[in-house]
Amino acid sequence: MAERIEYKTREQMRTMARAGLVVESALAAGRAAAVAGATTADIDAAAARAIADGGATSNFLGYHGFPASSCVSVNDEVVHGIPGERVLADGDVVSIDCGAIIDGWHGDSAVSFTVGAAQSEADSALIEATRRALWAGIAALARAKRLDEVAAAIEDVAIEAGVHPIEGYVGHGIGTAMHQSPEVLNYRARGRLAKVRPGLCVAIEPMFVIGTADSDVLADDWTVVSADGSRAAHWEHSIAVHEDGIWVLTATDGGASELAPYGVTPVRP
Repeated sequence: MAERIEYKTREQMRTMARAGLVVESALAAGRAAAVAGATTADIDAAAARAIADGGATSNFLGYHGFPASSCVSVNDEVVHGIPGERVLADGDVVSIDCGAIIDGWHGDSAVSFTVGAAQSEADSALIEATRRALWAGIAALARAKRLDEVAAAIEDVAIEAGVHPIEGYVGHGIGTAMHQSPEVLNYRARGRLAKVRPGLCVAIEPMFVIGTADSDVLADDWTVVSADGSRAAHWEHSIAVHEDGIWVLTATDGGASELAPYGVTPVRP
């Protein structure tokens, strides 16, 4: 039997937006620290400071034993990379994923970028396709009756760009826990997904690779890598659905600038 979905009030969504803005700041700090010669641990330290400065706590640190405040994944690492002594070089593709808790409510978001200039047009195209898929999925959520429509919008961008969603890794509900029902797929699948109704809060997070959709988990039991060694990208936002529209909880403007081309105007909860 599927786990029940936790529907939020608008007041609860506003608290989630506070957590979300701390996550936004943490990602900006981590990205600023991601320069050639820095380590992935340096990125994590910058994100951790921003979370603390924002009056929040990390929801990654200690999660099932995870040892850091953020996941930092490089090149063929798709998600869940453990920050450490790896030194970054120009052209590396870096994904940072982190979250924060305020008053028991969670935020979660991720970005991908290259250190310095991209090594290839393929890297730039991969990162842009993944980012575009995120916003296509969010725009679809604004009008969707079911999450199937979000999954289809994300997969359509992947198909158009000639890249592939990693199989088995999906978005999720978010609220009083970081990971909740329902699943938010990045590809079409058999069966109907959850209905979209006011009170739903989800994290949409496309994870695309240049090569095949298969992946492996390293010996650390966390880091997911592309099976063929091809580069990967990961973007994520947490979004609230309420009676008057949607609001991107992890973006200062609620997603207004990115959603405008889709004809969607976010509304504060």
